[in-house]
Amino acid sequence: MTDEEIKREKEKARQLRATRWWRQKKGRGVCFYCGRRTSPRELTMDHVVPLIRGGKSIRSNIVTACKECNSRKKYMLPMEWEEYLKPFSGEEAL
Repeated sequence: MTDEEIKREKEKARQLRATRWWRQKKGRGVCFYCGRRTSPRELTMDHVVPLIRGGKSIRSNIVTACKECNSRKKYMLPMEWEEYLKPFSGEEAL
């Protein structure tokens, strides 16, 4: 994805933040990744497939994430994130 494409996708994300859909999603107060309930103010917008990895700013690719999970996930894809979490959940790596 080019810098210009990423810039456009970030603008789309800013527009989504102003929608009722996003306010309702955030208002539920649940992190998509860890499932913890938290104040909606503590939730951030995260792209499941990050923009720099080809993700888009569309509803099906955007979730609420607590700041801790969003910071840890960084630019990982869902399968990379699940692998990263295994040592913390007690699952054996395959």
